[in-house]
Amino acid sequence: MLPVANPKVIYKALLDGEAVLFSTEEEVYFGLNEVGARVWELLPPATNSMDELCAALSVQYPDADPAMIRADVMELIAELSSNRLVIPHGSERTDEQSDETSSQTGHPESARVG
Repeated sequence: MLPVANPKVIYKALLDGEAVLFSTEEEVYFGLNEVGARVWELLPPATNSMDELCAALSVQYPDADPAMIRADVMELIAELSSNRLVIPHGSERTDEQSDETSSQTGHPESARVG
């Protein structure tokens, strides 16, 4: 199962498809290139599994080797996780607390969170 965006992380899309993440809890500032920003946007609820996320990227980047996509996504998610920018699925806050921060994360809150 994919991790979800930490509700205490602010996501801001920039020009040229890039984005930045800022953790208000950890005080971590993290830059994402175009592909990294797309991975962030494909976190749950947009996709529910690593296979789904990688398949979506393969459609968007048909010239990229699927094995390389998967390896790069796994590496990025590990780095996001080590900086507490993503959290394990199911450890989200209550709906009331999540609604307050969903506009900051770039992910609407439904069944989970990104």
